[in-house]
Parts: sequence; C-alpha cells; structure tokens
Amino acid sequence: MTTRELLFLGLLRHQKMHGYQLNEFIQQDLAICTDIKKPTAYYLLNKMEERGWITQSSEQIGNRPLRRVYQITPTGETTFQSMLRESMQHYSPTYFEDDIPLAFLDELTTDEASTYLETRKEQLLAELEIMQNTPVHPGTVQWMLEHRLRHLQAEAAWLDEVLSRLTLMEEE
Repeated sequence: MTTRELLFLGLLRHQKMHGYQLNEFIQQDLAICTDIKKPTAYYLLNKMEERGWITQSSEQIGNRPLRRVYQITPTGETTFQSMLRESMQHYSPTYFEDDIPLAFLDELTTDEASTYLETRKEQLLAELEIMQNTPVHPGTVQWMLEHRLRHLQAEAAWLDEVLSRLTLMEEE
C-alpha cells in the first residue's frame, strides 16, 4: 500500500471521477506533494481495481469519447481507513538527493559554488512564491500546504546561511 493509493482512494471517497479528472486535480492542486504522472496513475487505478478497492464504469457525455469513471467500493473504504490510520502515525525520513553535490562543494572555487547555489536559491524562491500565492484550501488540506511552505522557508534560510559561509571562506 502506498500514499499514492491513499490519495486516490481519498479523492474517490468524495466523488466518482474519471481518470483525466483525477490527474488534472492532482497536477493542479496537489503537485506540491506528489509527482504522479498519467501512466503511473492509470497503472495504480488498474491495480486498485484488481484488488477490489475501486470499480470502473464507462460514461459518455454528448459526442465525447467514452471515458472510464472510477468509484470507491466498500472494500476500498475499509482499505482507505486502514491506510489513513497507518500512514498518519508513520514517519518516513526525508532524503535530500539534491544535497549530494554539497559533499563535493569544496571541489569548486568559492565563486563557482556561490554562483551555482545562487541559481538554486532563485529556483527555490520561485517555488516559495508559488506556495505563498496558493489559495487557502478548506480544512486540513491547508496543513499539508503549510508544511510544504515551511519546508521551503527553512530551505531558503539554510541556503542563505551556506552562501554567507562561502563569502566568509572567500574573505579568508
């Protein structure tokens, strides 16, 4: 069981949805916490259907092509409740793979390292601005957004500190 499956089950608890609708919602509203691509989404939906957690039906509106509509089953509801409780009490360490190059930062000149970290900081600040301008969401979804925002703020402060240290190293 994965948090991605938890996400799909949680969304389908509120309403039945077709695959495109699920993907669009995730890309527009939840891209900050997951990077589920369409092929992965459909793969997971198929697996969840095989497990009996969701059902699929066909729907056609007007002249549009048939589309698959997904709906949670009672088994899926039970699975969701179990997964939610298990996931909420579990801590998974966060790995910062972008930090691996920092182990080799002393292989660069101080100017070069500063330039690259400034570029990284610009990208981070752009992401931070997006998060700061994200509309407030109802209920506890906002907590998820705030968690991401706090992470980005901490990362920006840390990068400022590293850049200051590099400046001090250059002056020595």
